[in-house]
Amino acid sequence: MVQAPSRLAQARPVPSIITEIPGPKARAHVAYDETWTSPSLPRAYPIVPIRGEGLTVEDTDGNLFLDFAAGIAVTSTGHSHPQVVAAIKEQAADLIHFSASDFYLPIYAQTCERLAKLAPIKGGRARTYLGNSGAEVVEASIKLARYTTGRPYVVAFLGAFHGRTYGAVSLTASKAKYHGQFGPLLPGVYHAPYGTVENLKWFDDVLFDKLVPANEVAAIIVEPIQGEGGYLVPEAGFLPGLRDLCDKHGILLIADEIQSGVGRTGAMWAVDLWDVKPDILLSAKGIASGMPLGAMIARADLLESWTAGTHGSTYGGNPVACAAALATIDLVEGGLVENARVRGDQAMAGLRVLAADYPALIADVRGQGLMIGIEFDSAQHAEDAQWACFQRGLLVLECGKSSVRMSPALTVSEDEVTTALRIFGEAVAEIAAR
Repeated sequence: MVQAPSRLAQARPVPSIITEIPGPKARAHVAYDETWTSPSLPRAYPIVPIRGEGLTVEDTDGNLFLDFAAGIAVTSTGHSHPQVVAAIKEQAADLIHFSASDFYLPIYAQTCERLAKLAPIKGGRARTYLGNSGAEVVEASIKLARYTTGRPYVVAFLGAFHGRTYGAVSLTASKAKYHGQFGPLLPGVYHAPYGTVENLKWFDDVLFDKLVPANEVAAIIVEPIQGEGGYLVPEAGFLPGLRDLCDKHGILLIADEIQSGVGRTGAMWAVDLWDVKPDILLSAKGIASGMPLGAMIARADLLESWTAGTHGSTYGGNPVACAAALATIDLVEGGLVENARVRGDQAMAGLRVLAADYPALIADVRGQGLMIGIEFDSAQHAEDAQWACFQRGLLVLECGKSSVRMSPALTVSEDEVTTALRIFGEAVAEIAAR
C-alpha cells in the first residue's frame, strides 16, 4: 500500500523552501561536521535532515524537501513508515541485541526463511546468511565462492560498484579513485565489459583464452542493473547469456541486488525481469527500510558446505534490523512492487518528453521501475541538475560519469511523481538558459 501523506506535508506543500539553501542552521552544522567527521565522506550537497515521513524530509532550518534519492535507494517504504516503526519499537522493547553468530536468535531464523523463500535461487532450495551491510555480504559471497569451488578467481564488471571494504572495492570498477593509494587490492579479480551480448565474447576470447582457465574461475558477480555506474540496463540477452556461460564452466553466478532488489525495479528482484536464477543473491539497502542489514541468499548446498566458525558476524542479523526487514517485506509484497512499476512508467514517460524537449542536454532516459537514470551531455550539466533540484527542494543524486538518478521510495504517489517531474523540468530549463 502507498503511505498516506505525511504530517509534515499537511501544513504546507512539499517541497517548501523558507530560507536560502543551505539555510543558516545548515551552514553552521556543516562547519561543525567538517571539524569532526572523516573528510572521506563524499557528501552530495549540504542538506542537514532532522525528520522524515514518507517522501518528505525536513531540514534543520525547517525547509521541506521531496526525497527522490531515498538515502541512496535505502528507505524503500519511505521515511519512518508507521508499520516499520511499530515493528522496531516492539522488538527493541523485547530484545535489542543477541548475537546470532553464537546463539539461536528466533527472529534471525525467521528472516532467513522469509528471504530464502522469496529469492529466485537456482535449484530452488536456498538458505540465508545475514550481515550488516551490502559490502559485508559481498565479502561473504567471495569467501563462499572460493571455499565451495576451490577456485581462486572472481570476475566483476567495468562500471560495477560493490562496496568499499577491501574485497568489495577490489570488485568495484566504477571510479578509479575508489582504488587510488589502496593497492595492492585483493588478488585474483578480473573485470569484464558490461551489458551487451557481444561483450560476453570477452570471456572466451580474452579471459579464458589468454588470462586464466575457465575451470579456475570461482564466480562472476554482476549487478543486474548497474547502480553507481550510471543506472545502466543491460541488453535483453546479457544476463541469460551470463547464466549459460556460468553453467557451461561450473562458475557460480552472484547477483548483486543490493540496490536493484526488493521491488525497486517493479519486480521483487531485478533478475526476475530476465527470468534468471543466480546461485547467490545479495541484498541490503532497501531490505530493512533504513536499518543496517545485508543478506546473502544462496543455494542451500553451498551454504551447507562450510562449517561452524567459517564465517560469522557479531551484529549481523540484529533483532531490531530483522524486525524492520520483516515489516518491510510485508509492505513490499503487499502492493509496493506494483506501485514501483506503475509510478516508474509515469516517471519514465514524463522524462522522455523532457528529453525530447532538450535533446542537446539530455542524452538518454533509462531504467526499470523506480530505478531511473537520466544521462546528460556532460558531467558538469549532471552536477548542475542535481544542485538546481536541491535548490528547489527536490533530492536526486548523480551517478556514473554524467547521469542523475531518481530512486524514490516505493510508496511514492502519482502527485509526488508529477511534482518531481515539474521541478526536474524547471532545473533542466534553467541549465539550458545559461
